[in-house]
Amino acid sequence: MPHSLSGALRRTVPAALALALLPMAAPSAAEAATSPVACGSTGRPALATQLSRDIGAAVAGRAGTVSVGLWDRATGTWCGMHYTWHYDSASVVKAIVMQAVLRRAMESHRKLSSQEDALITAMITRSDNDATTTLWRSLGRARVQRYLQLAGLTHTTLDAGGAWGLTRITAQDELRVLALLDSANTVLSDASRAYGLRQMANVVSSQRWGTPAGAPAGIGVHVKNGWLPRATHGWRVHSIGAFTRTTGPGYRLVVLTQDNGTMGYGVTTIERIARVVHHDLNPGAAAATTSGRTSGYPGAGTPARVSEQSDGSDHGSFK
Repeated sequence: MPHSLSGALRRTVPAALALALLPMAAPSAAEAATSPVACGSTGRPALATQLSRDIGAAVAGRAGTVSVGLWDRATGTWCGMHYTWHYDSASVVKAIVMQAVLRRAMESHRKLSSQEDALITAMITRSDNDATTTLWRSLGRARVQRYLQLAGLTHTTLDAGGAWGLTRITAQDELRVLALLDSANTVLSDASRAYGLRQMANVVSSQRWGTPAGAPAGIGVHVKNGWLPRATHGWRVHSIGAFTRTTGPGYRLVVLTQDNGTMGYGVTTIERIARVVHHDLNPGAAAATTSGRTSGYPGAGTPARVSEQSDGSDHGSFK
């Protein structure tokens, strides 16, 4: 069922951030009848209609639970589906951890230490859980919570037991995480933002699946993915991506999923959505970026297990 998004968004966008987030509105009755996706545009209504139709077709017949957030800064076009639903974060929370570490260095009027740089690089580019746990504990719960408040991530909640992989996130807040990296703001300096985007551009090829699928040549790809099986709701499989253009503003895409029987099923759902988004936002451009799943990934093709070791739910409690 489509969601009315405007009220929640108005309540949770601090004006001081000026991050040009999306002017969400409830879908019309006609839109609600034809697509599960609510889209709109300040300048390209035909594009919004096309995206709504195409994303709806991409998720049609797919099992599981899916949330989508899209904001194209160039055309003022947005899309949302189940935009405020909560999910266990798995490794996409690592983008928040990186931002909190960058903010800590800013507040101390210093550059990142060589250790912080090495840990962030391992955490983002290889999704290293041990590096994440080290940074998570160095921050501490109070500092992470302060960062969530400062960044306006008001729908993101920390796990009561302190596990970073069980942080609860929404597509709405994850778009804001990306906005803090690709748009000037008072939370992160330009140098910090450039550093964060560079790390997400250097993710290893085997983890460049998800939202980058179908991105054309000339588009800068900055991605962080997460995957986690649990006894309830099967596999959580998520992908967040910021996409930069050589000229003009870029766009942000967030797809969160759960209730997947396998990790591969969730990845396929995300990539079906990503391909139509890149196609519609870049008409006439041939897709250049494909999924990095050439050698497989944890849990591909296997049923969801009770194990929670794939992506951090048993790591990183505050102690």
